[in-house]
Amino acid sequence: MISSDTQLAELLPRLGSIKQVAVDTEADSLHCYFEKLCLIQLTFDDCDYLVDPLAPLDLQPLCAALAEKEIVLQGMDFDLRLLARACNFGARDVFDTVIAARLLGLREFSLAALVQQFFGVTLAKGSQKANWARRPLPRVMEEYAKNDTHFLLPLAAKMEAQLQARGRMEWFRQSCQRALEQVAVQRERDPDEAWRIAGSGTLPGRAAAVLRALWRWRDLEAQQVDRPSFHILQNSLLLSAAESFAVGETSEFRHFSERRRRGFLAAAREALDLPESEWPQRRPRSNKPRLRDFDKRVEELKRRRDIRAKELDLDASFVAPRSALEAIAADQASSQSVLVEWQCKLLDL
Repeated sequence: MISSDTQLAELLPRLGSIKQVAVDTEADSLHCYFEKLCLIQLTFDDCDYLVDPLAPLDLQPLCAALAEKEIVLQGMDFDLRLLARACNFGARDVFDTVIAARLLGLREFSLAALVQQFFGVTLAKGSQKANWARRPLPRVMEEYAKNDTHFLLPLAAKMEAQLQARGRMEWFRQSCQRALEQVAVQRERDPDEAWRIAGSGTLPGRAAAVLRALWRWRDLEAQQVDRPSFHILQNSLLLSAAESFAVGETSEFRHFSERRRRGFLAAAREALDLPESEWPQRRPRSNKPRLRDFDKRVEELKRRRDIRAKELDLDASFVAPRSALEAIAADQASSQSVLVEWQCKLLDL
């Protein structure tokens, strides 16, 4: 465990001549509203390291060193976004074992499935949803964390050899580069739309107004106590409460504290008092004109995709997801933005 600048200073020279480093992260998003980077796992030169971002530790020297390496990850999106938010880290060269697995035609590509298939090792379960902000970390959590990177470098080596043998290494590089570009695009939550949870689209106007108010109350409550929103009230209960209030029934949730129950009921009453003009509007359908032969174009693209996917023993949705097919059917010029070069070539675009 690296938890001081002195320990980190001793670690950094070992990275000097290393070209490839396995990286993973752990956060506390299942236990806090304000997510924190709680652990950085590193494996290189046959050693596993756990770096503690919660300790008084300057991570910038580590980030600078890692930026010069090829970073091997099991699914890059979450880890790289978390590192970018926490310490402004940006990777330049990545090897994503999930992308490699999908290009090899594997249908199960969790880390546990890949380690079992390539090494015959069954990884222990149980700490994935643990609170990674705990200190000191229990030994079982340390072992779980180390396993997240321990096998990644030999796994990447085996996968690269198979990709080379199948002539798909260039496809892999293109896909990793596109994924890296997508990570760099910041995701902004629209505060006026965030309350539209699954199932909200069918609510009538008054119930939607109540749901919006209850969601905002829950979000503020979660922020104040720094707990995930679902710890306050799960989405399914939020929906049922909104429906009940809208038809004149009361949902008090008596397990709430008195303070929390008052805020919950006040939010509902305020929404019920709104005039109809202030109820949420249903999301408008796209005004973009639909091409007369749009469906025919989608089906033709799907037919070509499915044939090529079967020939190559790849998951058809990986060759081209339906959303990409629909975008191309609407505007073929969009093919380069929704697919990478190898995918376009397979579809003769």
